[in-house]
Amino acid sequence: MDAEIFYVLVGAVVVAAVARWRGWPAPLLVTVAALAASFLPFVPDLEIDGHVLLNLVLPPLLYSAALDVSFVGFKRSLPQIRRLGIWLVLLTALAVGLVAWWIFPSLTLPGALLLGAIVAPPDAVSAAAIGRRLGLPRRIMTVLSGESLINDATSLTLYRVFALILTGATVTVLNGVLQFLLAVGVGVAVGLVFGIVLHQLRMRISDPVVIGTFGLLAPFGAYAIAEHLLGSGVLAVVAMGLYVGFNAPRTDYTTRQQETPLWLSADLLLESFVFAYIGLQFPRVLNDLGDESVGRILLLSAAVLVVVLIVRPLYIYPANAWANLLDRRRLARMDRGIESGEFDRRREQSRRWRDRSTDDLRTRIVRDRMAGLQLTWKDNAVISWAGMRGVVTLATALAAADLATLDADASHAIVVVAFIVTVGTLLLQGLTLPLLIRRLGIASEVDHADDEKALAEVRAKSREAGKAYLAAQRVAWEAKHGSVDLSVFDAFTTRMTRVEKDTDQAQEVEDAVARPSYDDLVALSKGWLQVRRSILLAERDAGNLDEEVMREMMTAMDAEELALDTRGAARLPGRA
Repeated sequence: MDAEIFYVLVGAVVVAAVARWRGWPAPLLVTVAALAASFLPFVPDLEIDGHVLLNLVLPPLLYSAALDVSFVGFKRSLPQIRRLGIWLVLLTALAVGLVAWWIFPSLTLPGALLLGAIVAPPDAVSAAAIGRRLGLPRRIMTVLSGESLINDATSLTLYRVFALILTGATVTVLNGVLQFLLAVGVGVAVGLVFGIVLHQLRMRISDPVVIGTFGLLAPFGAYAIAEHLLGSGVLAVVAMGLYVGFNAPRTDYTTRQQETPLWLSADLLLESFVFAYIGLQFPRVLNDLGDESVGRILLLSAAVLVVVLIVRPLYIYPANAWANLLDRRRLARMDRGIESGEFDRRREQSRRWRDRSTDDLRTRIVRDRMAGLQLTWKDNAVISWAGMRGVVTLATALAAADLATLDADASHAIVVVAFIVTVGTLLLQGLTLPLLIRRLGIASEVDHADDEKALAEVRAKSREAGKAYLAAQRVAWEAKHGSVDLSVFDAFTTRMTRVEKDTDQAQEVEDAVARPSYDDLVALSKGWLQVRRSILLAERDAGNLDEEVMREMMTAMDAEELALDTRGAARLPGRA
């Protein structure tokens, strides 16, 4: 089995590499290649316990995804994410359960609802890959990514509840709600504890290899401990990833440079294996189709596939329209409050709002609390069709097949339906989603224009802060060196305020004049980089700069600092 897993991993990575090289969606190509390979006699039939698959694959994938999600954007889009990640999962599970019970009564109602919980959560890996390649606007990507981070927690909690009912336990609606609240509370608490501890380690340990190793282990620990305490391991990993990712710019640049390629490689390896494993399950699914029940199971599979495809848009459009109506009413009440002076009176009473203008506060409230108004019907069309299922659906189905209270027909039906729904949505929606995006003409030009405007403002603030920092440093140098000629420092200051990205500046100045020393100039360069980073963080925290743009600029600054350190390490001994 070990050798077989290795061969599958190598083959899956090779196919994914070809897909990346050609610009194709890797998850879809890997799944199709694995489906075709499953017919070959020498290809192994992998059987992995569903619980093992969840515990080994889900935590690192969730953590890596949470690291990349903009916390500011996630918070701003939380109403939409909550509607999709909680309420849509509940509705889908209920609809699928009722249809499955009607078509396949031997499943029983709890078993049918268990099946609904299994197929309810979409996996946004392939949708995100397609969206990034086609340049989907950030508002859509944030919603899709945020949904994928929390819908697994909802579905796995439902899975627990219905599994308990199948074992004969009495579970009321109130008990189910309490279990969900417990899972959320414990999961988020465990994740924040792990996130805080890991962040403190990242701030205090300068060895990026050690920190990277801790980062690889932490998702498994958070997931396992949260599950042991009856919490949601999914939410624990997500909370930890959001906290660590949000605070990553405050750590040493070497840590960021180490973890980025580390997690990109881990994602490629794990995602390739997961989608290859999905495709290779085809022979097992054929074996599960008995002669007597094959017709009913195929009918059930087709019906469930149709339900998961149509429930999503039928829910998204009315829910979004209702949310927009409520948002407009809140906006109208706010405007009436501004006209009557009530808004200004409340602003004066608030320590947090006192120093901000009414127009600024109104803009922030509209942007942060009424973000649903930003989604058009075209955006919702893309979100409605980005419902591909993935690893959680297949893994929980394999785990459910081992439940002792399910008979053989019910177990086979759950596995077959989960497989057909997973592969069907991956191929049907995954292959047509790019066409839909192109037909609707959705692109991220508005994001680019907003980013350029925000960048211009940040650069202006950065220049002013840099000038103030350099002026203060010049005074300190004059006090320290006395009669030392500081004309080189003046030239250096002029160069730094004129060209922001010049990693050769310290070396050039050091070659021209012996004093100030090279180490002093490098320290000045690093201090100026730190000032620019603090400006970026302040603008990000204030909501004026998107987190993705901030990370791009931070990466460029990290490269500048690496160049300074590399040049300093390469200097000849004894050089002034």
